[in-house]
Amino acid sequence: MTSLERAAPHAASAEPVAPVRLLLDAWTVASAELRKLAHDPTEVATRAVQPILWLVVFGQVMAQSRVIETGSVGYMDFLAPGVLAQSALFSAIFFGIAVIWERDLGVLHKYLVSPASREALVAGKALAGGLRALVQAFVVYLAAVLIGIHLRWELPSLVGVALVVVLGAAGFATFSLIVACVVRTRERFMGIGQVLTMPLFFASSAIYPISLMPGWLQVFAHLNPLTYQVDALRALMIDGGPSTYPIPLDIAVLAGTVVVLVAIASRLYPRLAQ
Repeated sequence: MTSLERAAPHAASAEPVAPVRLLLDAWTVASAELRKLAHDPTEVATRAVQPILWLVVFGQVMAQSRVIETGSVGYMDFLAPGVLAQSALFSAIFFGIAVIWERDLGVLHKYLVSPASREALVAGKALAGGLRALVQAFVVYLAAVLIGIHLRWELPSLVGVALVVVLGAAGFATFSLIVACVVRTRERFMGIGQVLTMPLFFASSAIYPISLMPGWLQVFAHLNPLTYQVDALRALMIDGGPSTYPIPLDIAVLAGTVVVLVAIASRLYPRLAQ
């Protein structure tokens, strides 16, 4: 039994938490979030619509028009990893609204008075956001097979794709949690979420190479974690997929982003209950 499950009416100690205790508590939070997804199959179905539309409609039109040069791979092969990263982003970026609902329902207060550390609570939320994105990966892979995209099926590549999807979605879910802690209302959050999603998506290499962007946008793209997620997915997912950066660098940037955002969110999380 984890410390979260042994909830007590006193706040958690400020002393450092052992790594194993932190991981167990984080997994308890994440598993609770995943059970919500298992009990709501309609959410899985609705999440499948957007990536399929991007691949079948947008991708096919752009591939036929041949207006974007993608080097050694066809445009559909180039686009598929971007669609996977985009669908995971769109799902994760609105993860924070669920935390606001938890505040309104009193669930957040129960978390905060448990012996689990703030870091464990936030890490659990981040892990849940990352694991939920694997549903998007399954949908995109299924659509890619039906369309005829040239995928890599080696086990290391599949494991790498899963890792990159989880890290990227975990980072954006944590960023969403930070936004929720700052704005604290559903109405403000929805507005800001819409504003943030489009710049992150279009200022990345998801649907066109960075080399086609104007200089000022290239600078932003190189600072955008989504660019590194797409870059790693393109190399790991597509047979002969191009890569701008080394895969270890992509993964290091994504993992570092998660660590920094979890640290920030851990300090802001209690503010949401005030």
